[in-house]
Amino acid sequence: MKIALIQMHLIWENPTENRSHLAQKITGFMEDVDLIVLPEMFSSGFTMNPKNVAETMDGETISWLQHLAKAKNCAITGSLVIEENGNFYNRLIFVFPNGDLKTYDKRHLFTLAGEDKVYTAGKEKIIIEYKGFKICPLICYDLRFPVFARNVENYDLLIYVANWPKPRINAWDILLKARAVENMSYAIGVNRIGMDKNNLEYVGHSQAVDFLGNYLVEPQQSEGVFIVELDKEKLLETRSKLAFLEDRDHFTI
Repeated sequence: MKIALIQMHLIWENPTENRSHLAQKITGFMEDVDLIVLPEMFSSGFTMNPKNVAETMDGETISWLQHLAKAKNCAITGSLVIEENGNFYNRLIFVFPNGDLKTYDKRHLFTLAGEDKVYTAGKEKIIIEYKGFKICPLICYDLRFPVFARNVENYDLLIYVANWPKPRINAWDILLKARAVENMSYAIGVNRIGMDKNNLEYVGHSQAVDFLGNYLVEPQQSEGVFIVELDKEKLLETRSKLAFLEDRDHFTI
């Protein structure tokens, strides 16, 4: 599977400008890919003012994603602020090439920023099957909680979309490798760059790691589109040879 990681500066609480900026990047690279991964809250930045930017599942950004997915004949994923039944969600949207949708609501809300005060936490982990891969999509702070990401479904790829700031970027690098190694899975992390309105600096470090902890895309610090190709057969061969997942503990939460 060929995947494009899009690392970019996000314009604060401005979905129109962010969609325009992203559209230029997505239509600008000519290489055919199977999946495009965008940052967390790609339409607004990591805002605690959901009323300023929230959309519905019938809103403009969802329609825009569906149009792009069909035009590029690939899947697209990233998170944005969704209002539903009077609640706000930090919701990851996975759009298939035909426009169909799967969604995941962020489970671990970032209490340090007060995300838990204004957003509703998700309850379910999901596995998405696409192009022969089982994909587990998660969001930012979820990265710190290994039990939730534990590979009991034999997924092949972990995806983390994020707004992860510079002061804790070392943890981002360490934990992405840890999640890949402990779950014998590919792991992709897509972060943003630039400053936000809270004067937080983001230095990116979007990256791709294989199931043994080797970089396929080293942490990137500039704005850009970074392409990686994943080999399912090599993953299965390594799992069969080493069989570490067969020795995992069995427990329920």
